[in-house]
Amino acid sequence: MKLRILLVNPWIYDFAAFNLWARPLGLLKVAEFLSAFDVELLFIDCMDSFESRHYGTGSYRREIVPKPSVLKEVPRYYKRYGISIDDFAAHLNSKVPCDVVLMTSMMTYWYPGVQKAIEIIREKYGPLPILLGGIYATLCHEHASNLSGADFVFRGPLHNGLLFALSTFGFKLKKKREHEPYYRLGLYDRFEYAPLMTSVGCPSGCTYCASSVVADKYQRYPNTVIVRHIEELSRMGVHDFAFYDDALLVDPALNIKPLLREIIALGRPIRFHTPNGVHAKYIDAELAHLFKQAGFRTIRLGFETVNEDLQRVSGGKVCNQDLEEAVILLREAGFTKTEIGVYIMYGLPGQGTADVQESINFLKGLGVRINLTEFAPIKGTQIWNELTSRGIIKDDLDPLLANNSIYPLLFCGYDQHVIEAMRLDVKKYNAEQGSNIFID
Repeated sequence: MKLRILLVNPWIYDFAAFNLWARPLGLLKVAEFLSAFDVELLFIDCMDSFESRHYGTGSYRREIVPKPSVLKEVPRYYKRYGISIDDFAAHLNSKVPCDVVLMTSMMTYWYPGVQKAIEIIREKYGPLPILLGGIYATLCHEHASNLSGADFVFRGPLHNGLLFALSTFGFKLKKKREHEPYYRLGLYDRFEYAPLMTSVGCPSGCTYCASSVVADKYQRYPNTVIVRHIEELSRMGVHDFAFYDDALLVDPALNIKPLLREIIALGRPIRFHTPNGVHAKYIDAELAHLFKQAGFRTIRLGFETVNEDLQRVSGGKVCNQDLEEAVILLREAGFTKTEIGVYIMYGLPGQGTADVQESINFLKGLGVRINLTEFAPIKGTQIWNELTSRGIIKDDLDPLLANNSIYPLLFCGYDQHVIEAMRLDVKKYNAEQGSNIFID
């Protein structure tokens, strides 16, 4: 009898969440890896419940839930995003029996979703082996080991050491003589969109980013593999693709430019988006035009702050001139105000509200959409270590308090009314620029 493996992507518990082409890529890659073995794969994505709005993005189903005690004083509703508890239980009933559960995890402060999913699985299945991997499991390994309820917690990608971990529970996987790789999105019933990764890791080394902690090294996938995935999914009816790389544009002449030329040659009616933000300094006139010809509709540039001192100490990946030149080139290539957006942060160490306002004014002058985001430190990064050494946060800080929705107000000394005024100003400005798929 085949080993029955249940793959689970748990809920998001947060104050706000919006689906920007999200899929649990790590878990789907595990499915692809396991397709080489004589196993039966079962799948539940608790986040596969959203109302599609624009280019496949949309609002998740949500339900207000009680706040954990550590968040009691935060004057906002806390919610569980995704399918209902009853729907999850029904999905579980349809998967009975199974032999082992592999669960992923995303943001560290979403761990209540992991705990809830494991709690319900325990109620249904009893002492079933549950193995946990993903970002939370990697960055907060001790916390996850002690509090998640999982039997085995991975550091790094879930498929690293997976066969060994399964063997510790008595499971020996047998390879198939011949097999077709299980395409990553084949576990879903619908294909509104597909996320893409051309690489893992990032060579930039920004002080606030955990990419180098989660991935051992920067590594690119062959363009032939990426183009094949795009072509296959396009023929299945997918029209929107989102690049989730941390370093999509690094070495553009060797990587992204040849890839875009191959995509253009496919001649498929498809669109592309960059929700993670790309490096402005790599954009030249040729690349801007390749973006346009390939069908890019959402260009997001990483910037963080107009303060040049903060730019240098945080990694120096972009300067003001880089951003200005990139915006000019994108506009010359035919991109509109609504298609070009720039991320700026508030809450960076040493950043006052005057600096945030200056960054907002700078972007208004460029005539681009402003994506105002909150900073929160990530365990394992250089900034986390600096903040703990200065006593601003503790190393054993509850991950719930590292939620970017609340961190700047709890730890940065900002006047909440000033921040709210700036957020409303940005929202009004963006509305004047035109429609936007992002929730501001």
